[in-house]
Amino acid sequence: MEGLWVFPLLGVVAGILAGLLGIGGGLVLVAALIWLLPWYGIGEQQVVHAALASSLASIVLTGASSAWAHHRRGSVMWSTVAWMVPGLLLGGWLGSGLAVHLNGQVLRWVVAGYCFIAAAQMAWGGRGAKAASATTPPPAGLPMTGAGGVIGAISAVVGIGGGSMTVPLLVWRGVLPVRAVGTSSACGVAIAIGSALGYILHAPAGALPAHSIGYVYLPATIGVAVAAVIAAPYGTRLAHAISAQSLKRVFAVFMAVMGVSLLLSG
Repeated sequence: MEGLWVFPLLGVVAGILAGLLGIGGGLVLVAALIWLLPWYGIGEQQVVHAALASSLASIVLTGASSAWAHHRRGSVMWSTVAWMVPGLLLGGWLGSGLAVHLNGQVLRWVVAGYCFIAAAQMAWGGRGAKAASATTPPPAGLPMTGAGGVIGAISAVVGIGGGSMTVPLLVWRGVLPVRAVGTSSACGVAIAIGSALGYILHAPAGALPAHSIGYVYLPATIGVAVAAVIAAPYGTRLAHAISAQSLKRVFAVFMAVMGVSLLLSG
């Protein structure tokens, strides 16, 4: 495969998903990059780590674009974000430190298994949740900081912006899905920063070929991020036009498809 055009194309998909589902497009990027990166000289032993790191690095800009679009529509609960950020940053750093020491095939199965669990949770979970309401106060306090730590660590290991955990958590706390998606987008930026730095600084010297920093493959990261920033507002418009139940169903189907894709790529 010649040329780098495929990375901006992935960025368009990731950007729309970031705005629509609050996930930064991380899972679709991980699955696609695991397929594509070997064509760019990245070995089998490093490809999953590179896919995770490059996905997370691109989410810094993708998530920021999505969060800004949601903020303009008033759907980001910034007080909740502030409580979660310390945990998200620390969890992302620690999770990436663990991931660089795991075998690539083990990581592939971990990501696929996570996709199926999250899909099932979003499709059939929610029992015991508070009734979603526009008047629900933003969740706050140290429990949200602790939750951020767990979400950040898991997200770093599976290469995502944490939306598949943050969104259900906030919905369970009584937050409307569209506000949960907007808040998740902002949280994803913190996860991506902590995790990407971890994949850069925890990586062994010469982990990837040229045009890389640590496990971050720069052509993929830049190509995806630039296109995703342009596409994210369109996903945001869709999120505000779709019903809450439909948004949950889209989320669940997306996760299941990504899980199957990862298993097939193994």
